[in-house]
Parts: sequence; structure tokens; C-alpha cells
Amino acid sequence: MTIHREGYRYITYATLFWILVGYLSFRFLWDDYLWLVIVLNILIFPLWFWIVWFFRIPERNLISSKKYVIAPADGKVVVIEETTETEYFKDKRLQISIFMSPLNVHVNRSPIPGEVKFLRYHPGKYLVAWHPKSSTENERTTLVIGNDRYDILVRQIAGALARRICCYTRYGDVLIQNQEFGFIRFGSRVDVFLPAGTVPEVKIGDVVQGGITVLAKDVVDNFPKQVDDKKVIGR
Repeated sequence: MTIHREGYRYITYATLFWILVGYLSFRFLWDDYLWLVIVLNILIFPLWFWIVWFFRIPERNLISSKKYVIAPADGKVVVIEETTETEYFKDKRLQISIFMSPLNVHVNRSPIPGEVKFLRYHPGKYLVAWHPKSSTENERTTLVIGNDRYDILVRQIAGALARRICCYTRYGDVLIQNQEFGFIRFGSRVDVFLPAGTVPEVKIGDVVQGGITVLAKDVVDNFPKQVDDKKVIGR
């Protein structure tokens, strides 16, 4: 297991805070309130450990196949439905949404190999990630990744606790399958929009692992692309 670079600052802050509390408690409370010194340090340890745990990157044997759409994130499947995608495709698509709790690994990986054909960042609200309107009203980043077989849309959505969406890729980049393209801090959601008619390999309530769980197989895009405007809007 390794620690994600996004966590270095937070782990440093948490460690310094623990050291400061430990020093002050031992300095001023040790003689008369030993029990309070022990309680304070016991209470701080779970917080410090959770911050370290949140930014973990576990070792995994990632699955790779051009025929598969692989889960871009860890979490629970909360939505599987055919809906109209209004930002890029503007047609019917199969939406699969994965809710990432604060206990999940928060690395975001490319579900397929392909080129980044569209990239747009949207500032927004911080509704809870499972709220139906979070997909269109929360802070979010939309990517369209495509290859010679089909295009898919991946949307990073900030949640009530998440206040920072990190996207490391750029328009025109070529991603390999399972390559890290982003990270969302402290609870979030990832939506994947696949061609209509795609048969999902998961069901609502399933717990998935990024880079391992297969969301769909043998996807074929039978719908013509209806959007030619491929602007990139950064932060």
C-alpha cells in the first residue's frame, strides 16, 4: 500500500496537530489530569489514522481488456438507469453511478483505453452525493473518453464533504485502461454513461472496486455522435 500525493499535506497537518495536542497535554495536564491526557490522545489517534487510510492506494492486480468497461472508482452502485445525457451526447445513455463513502479508496481510473475527447469543469453546489440533482448541480468535472469502438462519459461529482475535485488529465490526452485520471477528497460520486442498450454486469447495491470490477462487456456504440463542440474549460 502507498499514500496518494493528495494526502501528504493533510497527513502532515494531522500529525502536527497530534504532536501539538500531545505536547500541551503532557506539559500542562500530566500532573493533575493524567486521565485527560490519555483520553485526548486516544481520541485523536482514530482521526489521524482515518486521514492516512483515506489517502491509501492499495496494491491490486488490475483487469485490462478493450472489451470491458472497468469501474473507475471504489464504492457502491447507487444508480443503473437509461437516461438522457444532456451535456455531450444529448441522447439516451445507460447511466451507472458509484457512490464513494469517506472509507473508500478515492483514486479515479479510466474505465477504458482511449483519447480524452471532451473535458469540462463546472463549479457548483455540494449536495449529498446520492442526491438526484448532484449530477447536474454539484461541483463536477466531465470527461469523454473514446476509442475506435465507442465513447463513454465519466463525471466526477463532489459531495457534501468533498470540496476538491482533482483531474490530472487534459483534452487530447491518450489514457490507458485503469490509468489514474483524478481524485476526489472526502466523499463523492462518479457517474459513467455508456451507449444505450449496454447490458450492465453489476446491479444496484453492488460494492465495486476501481480497476477490477467489470461494469459492462462488449459495448458497441450504435448511435452517431451529435456534438462537435469539444471545448475545454479549466478552473
